[in-house]
Amino acid sequence: METRAAVLVEAGRDAPYAGSVPVEVATLELAPPGPGELLVKVGAAGLCHSDLSVINGSRVRPLPMALGHEAAGEVVAAGEGAEFEPGDHVVLAFVPACGSCERCVGGRPALCGPGAKANGAGTLLGGGMRFTAADGSRPFHHLGVSAFSEYTVVSDKSAVKVDPDLPYEIAALFGCAVLTGAGAAFYSADVKPGDSVAVFGLGGVGLAALLAAKAAGAARVVAVDVVASKRELAGRLGATDVVEGGAGAVDAVRELTGGGAEKVIDTTGVVPVLEQSYAATRPGGTTVTVGLPAPGVPLSLPALSLVAEERTLKGSYLGSSVPRRDVPRFIDLYRAGNLPVDALLSHRLTLDEINAGFDRLHEGEAVRQVVTFG
Repeated sequence: METRAAVLVEAGRDAPYAGSVPVEVATLELAPPGPGELLVKVGAAGLCHSDLSVINGSRVRPLPMALGHEAAGEVVAAGEGAEFEPGDHVVLAFVPACGSCERCVGGRPALCGPGAKANGAGTLLGGGMRFTAADGSRPFHHLGVSAFSEYTVVSDKSAVKVDPDLPYEIAALFGCAVLTGAGAAFYSADVKPGDSVAVFGLGGVGLAALLAAKAAGAARVVAVDVVASKRELAGRLGATDVVEGGAGAVDAVRELTGGGAEKVIDTTGVVPVLEQSYAATRPGGTTVTVGLPAPGVPLSLPALSLVAEERTLKGSYLGSSVPRRDVPRFIDLYRAGNLPVDALLSHRLTLDEINAGFDRLHEGEAVRQVVTFG
């Protein structure tokens, strides 16, 4: 069958992307799902910095690549042995957890070995590729999802079934922004009632972390960003304090929290900001980072503080979440009004507006943008 999809043809082109057009919308041939795979009609797909990092070249991936990794849609066909049926509504997660490797069995599916290998190679979990361009080339899959497409084929290990009454544009956010941000607060940082928390970076992931910290009972939540409109939104979403990002942010957080926050979450993927986040954490506290800096960028920290101040510095991939457990759990919190992630949705786009959408993301002018289909 044919599908219109957004394909990255060359990484590293200069912004504005609406002019340089690194992502081309093309009609591709999509092969049917193989064993354990699903054909999904995409309802909505979110724009994320993980997509942008491939576009700007900081994350090297095989090209051409059909982009997009945060999505929701409807199963329209299922391959042999697949766990889902046509008509099921699903959220797609960007780590296709095999379920049987050592890390999956150990309860850490975000670190699935076969899933990571397939994502790095640009294939589905089983090693296959399902897109073919008009010139005969084979666009790679982005993180097993390739959601900027009217239809896509995914491993059933990438999918989580959800109720069909949840709007696609909201459901899509749970596949990355909410899993990553809320998971970082609930699991990686282990925010407890009464904790002081600081969040550096107030995009979709950062604001999801803020909402989860509030839901977990944090007494003080300090929101830090260089963009005034994001700080204003954070205040409306329950941050007790907002701080302008930059040189004075560490001192401001320390003053507001009496010497540093107990839990600090960095979502920026910018190493100097991670260093600030660590500096804004009090002795005995925990610093969690979910951002993805460019490979090879070194991190400089006062090593003595790890021991003398009993500090903890943790990485968090996919929020240390378990998608099939946590997508339904987080949706329940949303429905109860405790995780109002619909407030993160700042723009709705068509597929043909995708380069302009990435310009908006590059300039920090958006929280979460969603391409809608249909």
